[in-house]
Amino acid sequence: MAAQVSANVVKNAATTKILAKVPPPAFSQATHRSRCLAQLRSKHNGLEKYIYLNGLKDRDPTLFYTLLYDNMREMVPILYTPTVGDACTNYSHIWRRPEGMYVSIGDKGRIREVLSTWPNVREGRIAVVTDGSRILGLGDLGANGLPIAVGKLDLYIAGAGVRPSSAVPICLDLGTSTERYLNDPLYIGVRRPRPSLEEMDEFMDEFMDAMKEVFPNLLVQFEDFSTDNAFRYLDRFREKYRCFNDDIQGTGSVVLSGFLNAAHLASHASGRPLSEHRILFFGAGSAGIGVAKQLLSFFKFEGMSEADATKQIWTVDSKGLITADRPGLQEHKKFFARTDYQGPPLTNLVDIINHVKPTALLGLSTLRNAFTKEVVEAMASHNPRPIIFPLSNPVSLCEVDYEDAINWTDGKVIFASGSPYKPISRGERTFEPGQGNNMYIFPGIGLGALLAKASRVTDSMVEQASVALASSLDREEREAGLVYPRLDRIREISARIALAVVRAAQNASVDGVPALRHVTDNTLLTYIKEQMWDPRPSKNHL
Repeated sequence: MAAQVSANVVKNAATTKILAKVPPPAFSQATHRSRCLAQLRSKHNGLEKYIYLNGLKDRDPTLFYTLLYDNMREMVPILYTPTVGDACTNYSHIWRRPEGMYVSIGDKGRIREVLSTWPNVREGRIAVVTDGSRILGLGDLGANGLPIAVGKLDLYIAGAGVRPSSAVPICLDLGTSTERYLNDPLYIGVRRPRPSLEEMDEFMDEFMDAMKEVFPNLLVQFEDFSTDNAFRYLDRFREKYRCFNDDIQGTGSVVLSGFLNAAHLASHASGRPLSEHRILFFGAGSAGIGVAKQLLSFFKFEGMSEADATKQIWTVDSKGLITADRPGLQEHKKFFARTDYQGPPLTNLVDIINHVKPTALLGLSTLRNAFTKEVVEAMASHNPRPIIFPLSNPVSLCEVDYEDAINWTDGKVIFASGSPYKPISRGERTFEPGQGNNMYIFPGIGLGALLAKASRVTDSMVEQASVALASSLDREEREAGLVYPRLDRIREISARIALAVVRAAQNASVDGVPALRHVTDNTLLTYIKEQMWDPRPSKNHL
């Protein structure tokens, strides 16, 4: 009798559980979308919203991506910059469930076996890989860096229509040099210092070989590696594998795009030829030098040689203006080191601006408020419409806030930041900031490389992505004096960038789909849009 009662209890419990999952009779999906948005907006801060959205994605991925697709402006700052920085910093404490793959330094010698455990191996198309050593401007976060890979892939899915099952977020858990995490009892990573360069090289060589074997159709996007390693592994692998580095190439491409539009606005105001623009970079890490190299293309478009184009760019680091005679200069900083300055070291940014007289000041320093009122006013004194791009992420590390830049230049500044700022109204005028964020570029680069079945990602593919983004402004956006299109049109923009990337791959003879070489651009664009996954209708996609 007791056994029978026990069985009935189990049976009734199971039935209750099943019935509990049946929605109410009056349930509607549209109302539920509104309900989820209301729940999201009821949260008191960005991190709470991030946690809520992560839970929603786990419970109902289709609903999550539908909401993201329909509310990009609201949700991207939660899933990406700036809130993703808080998520990474606190990840060991907010961790709920596995969201991606960790490949540990302890897996060395068996990395292929570890990668093979991924549940959708055959479907893998895009991997975002970080080692957590330089997350945004927050430093070495170790295994806490995984949300960066997850967030980037969410933008691939929402912004370029990459299918969720084809996304592979990976964090290389190689230790951390941050004592705070090594001493944190809740830290989810291995507790050891970062490996030596020799050990790191061996690990990365094995990892990339294993990735190609396990995921033969995969494109790898490197993300937030330390400066030296970012350049090192891009150079080491770019000719052998289908890969690119978003901090170097993606950032460079999106900034080149914004600068193309900004330079025309500034030249229209000053009457100067485009070839006479002078660009000052404040910050000379992997992002800063990567962007500077990409902006050489701007001057090459004007018919200049690379040697002459290099002369139009100045770089500044924590020690001041970078000159070739500085002792112990890091290798990646030598390319733009000046040989035409012989005076005492220039260490004050205002003094450097008055010496260089740049038309554009770009910040990739992660130094909050580095562009002071004196700095901004110095730029305005030399230019009727100064170009100021404080590109460091998140907002807490931005070189100057938009409102200050507007106030200190009387609204004349041409502004783009890495993190989102809200428009500002002054009387009857509304000033709308640009956001020079990589999310405009990398989804389209990835989509184009995949559809072209490119064997590698070439410089020309990245450059043409930038040109496509610059030319994607619609009439209203141009009349408003914007340098980037509005985020609402990200899918249309990504499709056009993918078109340019496919054509560049074909021109470089690295494509693998001969049938696409001879179709018209309109036909190719239609094909690209048809391949983009949509969370709402059911289609066949990538």
